Amino acid sequence: MKLVRRLLWFASALAWLAVIAGIGFWTRPVSYFNETMYLRECLSGAESRTVQVAGHRVHYVAEGPADGSPVVLVHGLGGNAEEWHNLAPYLVKAGFRVYLPDLIGFGRSEKPANFSYAMHDEAEVVVGFLDALRLKQVDLGGISMGGWIVQLVAARHPERVRRLLLFDAAGIYEAPAWDTRLFTPTTPAALDQLDALLMPHPPRVPAFVARDILRVSKERAWIVQRAVATMLTGQDATDSLLPGLKMPVLIVWGAEDHITPLVQGEKIHRLVPQSELEVFPGCGHLAQMQCAAQIGPRVVEFVKQ
Repeated sequence: MKLVRRLLWFASALAWLAVIAGIGFWTRPVSYFNETMYLRECLSGAESRTVQVAGHRVHYVAEGPADGSPVVLVHGLGGNAEEWHNLAPYLVKAGFRVYLPDLIGFGRSEKPANFSYAMHDEAEVVVGFLDALRLKQVDLGGISMGGWIVQLVAARHPERVRRLLLFDAAGIYEAPAWDTRLFTPTTPAALDQLDALLMPHPPRVPAFVARDILRVSKERAWIVQRAVATMLTGQDATDSLLPGLKMPVLIVWGAEDHITPLVQGEKIHRLVPQSELEVFPGCGHLAQMQCAAQIGPRVVEFVKQ
């Protein structure tokens, strides 16, 4: 009887834990997805660390052999280090040491209210990150806003960049043809519109997940809005800087990109005579996530040259 009571108590406890977990997932699915992602990183051998840059805590993920040639990849607006989750393994497998920083204001980095979130200041954060890790020269890449930031780093600190990788990069002076307020969606309809801009044939988002995404978006909207406001001024546009780049440059673009259309990638290619432009059909603005199987081998080939 005592054993039966213990088994019943254990089964009851498990049932209550399942109920609590289910309620938690229903109310905060984004947190559950994030924690699952972080656990998967940990189990894969990725290292989650922080450094101080300009007095602020900057989080980053490091993968690959400690003595591997360093590659630093910078995420886009509203993103985080995990944007590179699908692409980084190709570089790690090829023996590179991959560093994935969360920019100030994003991911698991500090979110100070007194930071400008301007592109030139985030570029200096990337340089400070390289200094903090004693990385004298790296292969440097960025997606979207991150692509803009790494262009500034390459133009102002060319000795730090061995090769430059631009993935659907912003930066040249082009007024968006879409409503930039969609980057801080407040309704499920707006979230659907943003997803349609970011990727071809976006998956359907369950209502309870969309509700939590909108909650998180509201909490962080002030950072995104401040960054977008600085972008729209054009003060950090890279048109005049790109022709001065001397390092090899690989431009990777999704043919179905509606955020930074292919014409922008083609313009960057014209401005950088030694650049190589690779266009991937069927891929959108998040090509490095959705089309990593096609893009990964080309990226490895470029950085191995």
